[in-house]
Order: sequence, then structure tokens, then C-alpha cells
Amino acid sequence: MRLLLAAGVASLLSVSAAGASATAHSPLVSLRGQLPTRGPKLTAPAAIVIDAGSGMVLYAKRPYMRRPIASTTKIMTALVAMSRLGPNERVRVPREATRVEEYREGLRAGELVPAWKLYYGLLLVSGNDTAVTLAVAAGGSRASFLRLMNQRARALGLRHTHFTSPSGVVDAGNYSTVWDLAALTRYAMWNARFRAIVKTKAKRVSWRPPTYAKLYENHNKLLWRYRGADGVKTGWTTAAGGCLVASARRHGIHLISVVLHSQDLYGDTARLLDYGFSRRG
Repeated sequence: MRLLLAAGVASLLSVSAAGASATAHSPLVSLRGQLPTRGPKLTAPAAIVIDAGSGMVLYAKRPYMRRPIASTTKIMTALVAMSRLGPNERVRVPREATRVEEYREGLRAGELVPAWKLYYGLLLVSGNDTAVTLAVAAGGSRASFLRLMNQRARALGLRHTHFTSPSGVVDAGNYSTVWDLAALTRYAMWNARFRAIVKTKAKRVSWRPPTYAKLYENHNKLLWRYRGADGVKTGWTTAAGGCLVASARRHGIHLISVVLHSQDLYGDTARLLDYGFSRRG
């Protein structure tokens, strides 16, 4: 088990040469001077927008407030799984995956599925059965995978983040901050496979009978509603409220924003991104 976990940490630390360099020598998110006292009017109690190129904070509201994060948890789940499972590796669905709470994409116990299909199911339609399937396949067990997730959080300097679920459907003990989620997402967007999936609006894939085919449509409606949007992940539970981690690019500028417990996910996010682009324009 020690060898398995050590290998997992080593592989996670090598997402890309750029990523390894940045995490080794500088924080993923940083602040120059004081937080701006004025910014966009938001319903979310915690929010942030950063320049993804430099990691500099452009605006933040309660950046270190720990909150449940619902399915934005799956950003870390995807990164850990991708570091251990090649896209064409065939994954067997464990029975425990079919017993998780909604939302499920409908995986059947015992079926073999290429990992790349599961990555789309995880990040586009947020299947909780998919999250458990990837966790067991990549970590050997759900518990081992959670240890890898928390080790990765510590390695990235996410001091206010802890995972107790690979899906985020369980809120107890599963938390982060907008600062940490922005840092995690900046790191995740260096991963070409992750980046390509989260910007996909819809993906039709073939499937073995009796399913035959699936259409994955991205839950992140910002991709349709905001010019330049190219990711990342939505989330919702009763405790977490509406959560959205977003990415957008315009005129060579790349921004990442996070809102937690928002009453107006896409309005808050659009206002944050507009503010960020105005600061960088």
C-alpha cells in the first residue's frame, strides 16, 4: 500500500513540466497588495477571480472561508484518476458504484468501460457512480483514492481543502475555499486531457448493449452563455448550494473564477469574469 500511494503522489506531481515548475517554485494563486474593497455585486458569500496566466487575484470575497463544494470535488477526482489510468484502459464498474446517491449516469456493475468515457461522464454530466468507479480503479479502493486526493491537495498547497468523497455528494468533512479551488483549477487546466473535456459542450459515445450509446451534455451552461467560456465544473447539494468553477479566455487573457453557495450561478460568474477582464483590459 505504501508503494501504491508513493507512486500515486509521484505521478500526480508530473502533470506537466510547466505545472511542476510552478508548484515547486511559486504558489498557484497569489495576491499583490490588499484585496480590492470594491468589486462586482454578488449573491455568493464566497467568490474569486484570478488571472490564470500569472495566478494573481483580481478580486476575492471571503477567499479563505471553508465551505462544502459539492461536485466541484470532481476536479480533483479527475486529476488523480487521469494520472493513474490511461484513456484507453478498461475499467470494471464495482457494485458499490451502482449504490451511490443521485446523480448517476447508469453504469452497470461488472461492465468494462474505457477510462476516457468515464472522464466525460465525470466532468460533463457529473455521474456519482462514475466518480466511485474511477476511484476504485485508480486507487485500488475508495479509501486509498481519498488518501491520494488529500495528499495531492497538500502537495499543491491547498491548506483549507479536505476530501471525504470522490463525488462531492457527501458534504460532511468535504470542503474547500474559493482560493484553493482557483489554485486547483489553474493546475488542472495545464492538463491537456482535462482541458479538452471540460470545454466540450456535448459528446456522443458508443456503448455496449443494452445501452448502445450515450449523449453526455455538459451541465456547465456557461459554455453557451458567456463568450470565451471554456470550462470547468458545476456542483450543487443542499448544504453547498450552487457552486461553479469557471474558465474563460478573451484577447489572450485567461481567467478562472469560483463562486460557492451562489443564488445566481451564471449571473455571479459573468459579473466576476466581466470584472476580471476589465481589470486586465
